[in-house]
Amino acid sequence: MAETNELPDAPAVAREVFSGEAWSKARAYAEMLAGPGVVRGLLGPREVPRIWDRHLLNCAVVAEVVPEGVRLVDIGSGAGLPGIVLAILRPDIKVTLLEPLLRRTTFLEECVEALKLENAEVLRGRAEEIVGKRVFDVACARAVAPLDRLLVWSMPLLVEGGQLLAVKGERAAEELESAQEALRKTGARQAELVTVGHDKVEPPATLVRVIAGQAPPRPTRGGGRRASGGQSRRRRKRQR
Repeated sequence: MAETNELPDAPAVAREVFSGEAWSKARAYAEMLAGPGVVRGLLGPREVPRIWDRHLLNCAVVAEVVPEGVRLVDIGSGAGLPGIVLAILRPDIKVTLLEPLLRRTTFLEECVEALKLENAEVLRGRAEEIVGKRVFDVACARAVAPLDRLLVWSMPLLVEGGQLLAVKGERAAEELESAQEALRKTGARQAELVTVGHDKVEPPATLVRVIAGQAPPRPTRGGGRRASGGQSRRRRKRQR
């Protein structure tokens, strides 16, 4: 039999953050992460003692900046961090857990069913595969990819004025600076650093928040001017 990873007692602040009905679901989810999540390789055994502070609470504080009633996609959801945590805390939002790997989507489906998360769905696939098929108000991601790559994946999925919430650590400012070209190319309207979770997690969680604008139009094959000139010549021939 697989070795059991003992879940540590939740800190007092966890009971404050996951209040009411959210507490029992948060506790059950923590047990799933420490058990099946570790056995299936979705979470490392060394992370079990830090499930509450490093993972659940670090994700829970993201809810502070999620608007009410939005459609949210968790890109590269993995074990459900932060998507499942946000679905637990915020029954007012609709959460899509987007994940390409089968073993992970299987775990996510089991979590959604066991926790009775009626506001969450699991979608197997990559972000670029659902562009034009689905649209969201908020995209979030944690430990998935550098910011410049996240922008390419997330901006086409967002409504104009929607926002990407990228959970980053101490390199957040550096990543934001390095992503200036990607911000321009993806039509981002605004980008800033946001800290959440003061008095709840130490250090507070750092997010990069990017507001989506209208993406620049893709150039037509051969260039816009050349196509325009060809059309003008064809019109002149027809006039003759």
